[in-house]
Amino acid sequence: MCGIFAVHGLDKPANDRVRFIACSKKQRHRGPDWSGCHVGERSVLVHERLAIVGVESGAQPLVSEDGKVILAVNGEIYNHIALRSSVGPDVKFKTHSDCEVIIPLYRKHGKDLCNLLDGMFSFVLLDESVSPSRIIAARDPIGITTLYQGWSSKRPGSVFFSSELKALVEECDKIISFPPGHVYDSSDDSTTRYYNPTWWNGDVEGPSGTIPTSPADLTLIRTTLEAAVRKRLMSEVPYGVLLSGGLDSSLIAAIAARETEKVQQAQYELRKKKLQESVSGPASPTGGLVDEDATLAAWPQLHSFSIGLENSPDLLAARKAAHFLGTIHHEYVFTVQEGLDAIPEVIYHLETYDVTTVRASTPMYLLSRKIKAMGVKMVLSGEGSDEIFGGYLYFHAAPDPTSFHQECVRRVKNLHTSDCLRANKSTMAWGLEARVPFLDKAFLEVAMNVDPKEKTFSKGSGQEVDEDGCPKMEKYILRKAFDCSPGGKPYLPRSILWRQKEQFSDGVGYSWIDGIKDHAAKTVSDEDFAKRAERWSTDVPDTKEAYLIRDIFDGLFPSEAAAKTAVRWIPRGDWGCASDPSGRSVSIHNAAYGTD
Repeated sequence: MCGIFAVHGLDKPANDRVRFIACSKKQRHRGPDWSGCHVGERSVLVHERLAIVGVESGAQPLVSEDGKVILAVNGEIYNHIALRSSVGPDVKFKTHSDCEVIIPLYRKHGKDLCNLLDGMFSFVLLDESVSPSRIIAARDPIGITTLYQGWSSKRPGSVFFSSELKALVEECDKIISFPPGHVYDSSDDSTTRYYNPTWWNGDVEGPSGTIPTSPADLTLIRTTLEAAVRKRLMSEVPYGVLLSGGLDSSLIAAIAARETEKVQQAQYELRKKKLQESVSGPASPTGGLVDEDATLAAWPQLHSFSIGLENSPDLLAARKAAHFLGTIHHEYVFTVQEGLDAIPEVIYHLETYDVTTVRASTPMYLLSRKIKAMGVKMVLSGEGSDEIFGGYLYFHAAPDPTSFHQECVRRVKNLHTSDCLRANKSTMAWGLEARVPFLDKAFLEVAMNVDPKEKTFSKGSGQEVDEDGCPKMEKYILRKAFDCSPGGKPYLPRSILWRQKEQFSDGVGYSWIDGIKDHAAKTVSDEDFAKRAERWSTDVPDTKEAYLIRDIFDGLFPSEAAAKTAVRWIPRGDWGCASDPSGRSVSIHNAAYGTD
């Protein structure tokens, strides 16, 4: 991923070049490898680059052969090789960047190109072959990447775009989080939705809403997720996996380990063949240059990363999963005080005052710093599964399958305000890219069209079991899809595959949340808390923890325009759920960390 900043509709853009580069510099942590700037007739485009694909030649903004189309992209296009073939042999590419294919696609399809892209992306494309010049901006279907749009009353007729809020707050008095799955076109000042999957209206009440009835195809669920992981291993730099020891991250790590082993084996065989061809004589098929008894353990392996308080549930479970998978595992122990000290920085990078997001982002932020220090630039992560399969523990209270599905669709649609925002900004604060296979378009099409009756789960002693004795707990069909042993080895130990859901902020250690609450209780006076409704007219904090976080946010981003971009993550109160999203607030939570 990278950082983009763009302004369109300026009278004299050259005069503002230095000013807007300074704006973009506020998000340079997103792209520490290179910075580029293009000044057009009415526009300025600035790009902060994190080089992962096309490392040597992919500096941005990218410019077409005739110099008329200029492009700045944040993200990865996984199907770029197939798309390059689709534009025809006459198109000459200047770089190896996966993003450059957007330029010929635009010339061939206009803004309809967005539906052809398979990846996570936000981009701004400037077309100066038309008069007046045209700019289009788009964001990936679910909002894995971040993008903001702004307007300034001091610059009427202009429009701003940026990967982060902080680059716009001093320039714009109106800012929105650009909607995922949409494309903006300056030629008619329109923003339209291009992403229209079959499940999209599943949260709509009445006849226009669609509730799926397809039975769960466990094989299809498994193979589609495997394909999603496989395509996300596209990288020219070192990568790893975030491993909490929960179901979602462990499954992604299990698939990645298998796929990495396939690549390693292929590389080993190729190297062995080349050495055989380079050496004559019958003494040894490799001429003694390769140890024929060596295993893949002697070659680069998949690295996994975990964080938690001392002896936290996540550290213990991740250690077990990593041992089973054979990854080179790194675990980092943090203290409550280290977490508390980091909260202001975390809020600065998150650009939200949502309590749940801050809680979960703090350990992820600390871990990302450690990972980047090791030279790793990309990691796979497990975000999205809980929304797709109704994995949050409060889903047990859904009154019926229809309500269950509607809540899943709502949660997926709002991922860009919570888990996607956390995964993106916590990692990109240190120039680390997180990729999320569960939010693959093809996987969403499969998983979101499963009959919700097969996703619902019971609570407590009334929990059902299947014919194999497996509990029909949260995310049952996902667990069952991987409860097999292709090639003779299971994907995961049963104690991990059937481990109960933990909120990430709980799993790193229960005293982490308690520590934040205790710190807020000491920091926020009873008098200030009693007057909170006088200070804020909307999103009034309901706890001292929420007050503290909102107070820090306002100190960093004091404008009303900034505050309006934040969205709070709250469980369904009308289902009788506690307002605190911690797993411990749900009556059925009874985590166990036994061994096989």
